[in-house]
Amino acid sequence: MLTVKAAVGLLPPGVKNSLKKNARLTEFYSRSLQRSGLFFGFPSPKKLQALYKKRLSQQQNELAEYEITKTNCHVVIAGTDPSKVTQTIATLDNDFLLVSSFFVEDSVYSLVSDAATSDDSIKPFSALTDIDDAPGLFIRQGERIDIRRLLQALNNYDHSQEAEVVYFDWHYLDEKGQPVEAQLLPDWNPDLQLSSGYIKTAIWMQKPGYWLKKYPLNNDYACWFAQLALANEDAITHIPFSVLASTGSYKRDSGDLESLALVAADKAAGTVDKNNAVVNLMWPLHTSPLVSLVIPTYNGLELVQACIDSILEKTTYQNYEIILVDNNSDDPECLKYFEQLNRHPKITVLKFPFPFNYSAINNFAVKHAKGEIIGLINNDIEIITPEWLEYMAGHAMRADIGCVGAKLLYADGRIQHAGVVLGYGGGAGHAHKYFPRNHPGYLKRIAATQNYSAVTAACLLIKKKLWDQVGGLDEVNLKVAFNDVDFCLRVRETGVRNLYCAEAEMFHYESISRGLDISPEKAQRFKQELDFLQTNWASYIEHDPAYNPNLTLRRENFSIKEA
Repeated sequence: MLTVKAAVGLLPPGVKNSLKKNARLTEFYSRSLQRSGLFFGFPSPKKLQALYKKRLSQQQNELAEYEITKTNCHVVIAGTDPSKVTQTIATLDNDFLLVSSFFVEDSVYSLVSDAATSDDSIKPFSALTDIDDAPGLFIRQGERIDIRRLLQALNNYDHSQEAEVVYFDWHYLDEKGQPVEAQLLPDWNPDLQLSSGYIKTAIWMQKPGYWLKKYPLNNDYACWFAQLALANEDAITHIPFSVLASTGSYKRDSGDLESLALVAADKAAGTVDKNNAVVNLMWPLHTSPLVSLVIPTYNGLELVQACIDSILEKTTYQNYEIILVDNNSDDPECLKYFEQLNRHPKITVLKFPFPFNYSAINNFAVKHAKGEIIGLINNDIEIITPEWLEYMAGHAMRADIGCVGAKLLYADGRIQHAGVVLGYGGGAGHAHKYFPRNHPGYLKRIAATQNYSAVTAACLLIKKKLWDQVGGLDEVNLKVAFNDVDFCLRVRETGVRNLYCAEAEMFHYESISRGLDISPEKAQRFKQELDFLQTNWASYIEHDPAYNPNLTLRRENFSIKEA
């Protein structure tokens, strides 16, 4: 398949455009690529390193125009190895940074400070409570900060918060001192912090005294940021420039993860997933809210039966109703099955005798829903995780959470949905699409529950009051495509966060019953709906806060941007 793909790439543009007009050939080529796994294909380590070094050079050019202001600050260094702490202190001798004092862990304070000369510039962590309001730089032992890039990046950013916390991208160094494993982070993502501790170094605080009095700091910056996540603090800014290099591995072990889980212990039950190095959090349902699961269908007997049977047989949370919406089914066996379902105490069958309009069908069904939580479920979903509804409903009932989506898999086990990223293909696409089921993803982002700007409506839960507040799906402009993305973004604009729940797994036999959009009519409709999305949500498409601008938008694999 690699040979075929390369050969297609060599064809003249006119020939390729002509071939694309052949619907059957296009469908065959697309499905062959999917089966081959090439969509998952990640660049080789050598190419990835070259791409990242090019990005670093481009960043340097972008920052060159910004002045560097000599800055007075405190430096806080976490770590228990005195020699590595001392090495890091030595690297901070810079013309642009005036260090008032260094703060190191109490256990190494006496070894690092110069007792003979009573060097009071080095202080223990316990003295952080008395820190003044000069800015603070927070790093770890064995790390080197590029002060020039840091200060240029800060000057590049328009500071709108007086007492804000800023974090940056960074990377590791290999044995030859070359940059590897780029840590290209999303903007402030509270739930990702709780599940993976993704912010762990390269932190700048405008007024550290203000923050540290509210949230005491230990030696683990990831746990400190988890406190901010639980408190719904939002004066936290991400500047997507790489400013730090680390010589350590700093892989989070089970002890670190247990500490992260303990931060959220008062709010949610946490268990450590040692295989993926993340924390799984189940938020409690203090009441037992009724969940209304809306399933539209047109015929599709086997699909619908598998979907409903999996819900009835596997779901451990029992306070739910199923609303099956029949959209002009004409298969006698299907109609007979629907009559049978309508007699089930948990199931109601509704008729929607109008042309297919996904948004209108769901809006119609929600008007008949009795639940406090609305669940949109495609008829080609099959449940895997028995506790899926406890996990998803627990998140949906949180005051600061809007739409909740699930981890969806193709029949062969590859990732179909693990969150939606705006900007893919000029519109939106699924993060980590076609990755293997058990792959942790870039920076653990398949395995970790986190915030995304949008999630797919193939399996989506939301409080009914929020559904009503934004007016449901747009059945006028988005009848088929992007209605879920638009809906999620309108929900997000109310001030809540949308969330991908990694613990809730299910199969999604994507659009089997509806087929592919390959007819001229469907292609025209898709273009109109894409135009609507691009017009109304241009800012998210330009920069999705759940993504990083240094990552590619050409493919859904979190590779480094090539240009």
